[in-house]
Amino acid sequence: MTAPSTLGLSTEARNLHWLLSNLVEEVPGVHSVTVVSSDGLMLLSSDPGLAVAMEGGQRQDGPRGSSADLATIVSGIGSLTIGAAKLMEGGGVKQTMVAMEEGSVFVMSISDGSLLGVHATADCDMSVVAYHMALFVGRAGHVLTPELRSELRKSMESAQ
Repeated sequence: MTAPSTLGLSTEARNLHWLLSNLVEEVPGVHSVTVVSSDGLMLLSSDPGLAVAMEGGQRQDGPRGSSADLATIVSGIGSLTIGAAKLMEGGGVKQTMVAMEEGSVFVMSISDGSLLGVHATADCDMSVVAYHMALFVGRAGHVLTPELRSELRKSMESAQ
């Protein structure tokens, strides 16, 4: 994984980038990770330019499940599960997991309404992935202020 540039970012933003990179590098089977704001915008990504890189107006080939694609999926899954929880009067959604033949997608709520999404291999240890996601959420949740979210959005826009 190529780490996104953190030059010029605040200490809090750099720490979140480090936590995200650490999640991808340290947890076996994790392909990509993204943080999506409550309004569906990607705030952090393990590979911000992969799926949005353009060449001659065409999207360049990249592995399926890259972070930009993952952000769209996470936003949709988050919206669907929040709606389902309301209909079922189930309270807030804490986490969602989609197990597929060739991979897994995990979505976990962050305290500010943002979502953490992980794309992993089908044979990953789901409990290990969920544990490390919970660690990220616990560390990131209290620092995702409106100012930091704005800074992260701007850094994602400049990376594209």
